[in-house]
Amino acid sequence: MGRALITGATAGLGREYAEQLAAGGSALVLVARDGARLEEVAATLRAAHGVEVEPLPADLADPEQLRRVAERVSSSERPVDLLVNNAGFGQRRDFLRNDLAEEERAVHLMVGAVMVLCHAAGRAMRERGHGGILNVSSVAGFTAMGHYSAIKAYVTVLTEGLATELAGSGVHVTAVCPGFTRTEFHQRAGMDMSRLPESLWLDAADVVRESLEAVRRGRVVSVPSAPYKGLVALLRVAPRRLTRRAAGALSTRRRGPAPG
Repeated sequence: MGRALITGATAGLGREYAEQLAAGGSALVLVARDGARLEEVAATLRAAHGVEVEPLPADLADPEQLRRVAERVSSSERPVDLLVNNAGFGQRRDFLRNDLAEEERAVHLMVGAVMVLCHAAGRAMRERGHGGILNVSSVAGFTAMGHYSAIKAYVTVLTEGLATELAGSGVHVTAVCPGFTRTEFHQRAGMDMSRLPESLWLDAADVVRESLEAVRRGRVVSVPSAPYKGLVALLRVAPRRLTRRAAGALSTRRRGPAPG
């Protein structure tokens, strides 16, 4: 994959995508809000792997800054061959207990930005006849555990629809739907995950490796690990009333979003 643009590239899965793609020889365009940290990560990757790394500071929840990133995605100069839509954050409070401003920011970042960048990348890559789009979704999108689930359901369904539209074009579109993954994600959201069984945790390197392979193979939905594959298979066929009932029971005991 010649050049990859990764959003949310300085931490968590985004940082791991940058590391693995750089190790494979890909040039990178890294997008994140923190310009200083972005420069630091870029310098580290250049030194470790000898690849071209282009920092692109941007807050994707801001329409003007998002437009700049979309223009970079669609540019024919040093074109982007792989788009990784990874930027996001966890929500510790339930929908009605949370500030509306935070919920709106979540939509701007994890729905609006994904839509805009997929649109830009899909058009540009289709015209060139090759490319890949990898959207980081979540097992949460198959559940009914509040606004985060709704957001990730959108990401998965958008991916499926775009993959159908681009079928036969040479452009592969994949949604990766991990469960609980060891990154900074939960700590940043202030979630206490100490009671989660060790067996439910995924390793970030494994999630990234499997999802990149899914893009190469043209798989539309990738669910890392056998236990989560089984859970998603069950959720796909279970009556929604049972899914809602289970989510309601869990919500009385949790203080964070569903997996992912």
